[in-house]
Amino acid sequence: MLHVTDTLTLADWELTESFMRSSGPGGQNVNKVETAVELRFEAARSPHLSPAVKARLKRLAGRRWTLDGAIVIRSEETRSQERNRALARERLVEMIQAALVPPKPRIATRPTLGSQRRRVAGKVARGQVKSLRARPGEEDE
Repeated sequence: MLHVTDTLTLADWELTESFMRSSGPGGQNVNKVETAVELRFEAARSPHLSPAVKARLKRLAGRRWTLDGAIVIRSEETRSQERNRALARERLVEMIQAALVPPKPRIATRPTLGSQRRRVAGKVARGQVKSLRARPGEEDE
């Protein structure tokens, strides 16, 4: 069981952990101890998440979202398997918590009178600069 919020808890069948050898420095230990953790969360099949939350989660996950609707988080920062497990779970919880927050609805606003005047003044100034580039005598035609 993984507690995301007070009201949301993920079941054990939704999470799968696999362990593999870490890349990078670590001496002889790195060749024999499987400290890297790959946490897989079956997001698309989860009954605890609404379709809107799943859509936001898919956008947040990016390339960590697989074709079969799972989120794969890999952690190999530390030499401790237990700490890497905790880090992967923390990242998953943060991602789900971010997806639970609905986006603020955009309120359409009109440009202010001052901003409209500044825009037009900028366009007039730019037009004058361009007209100065013309050959003398061409504006008469």
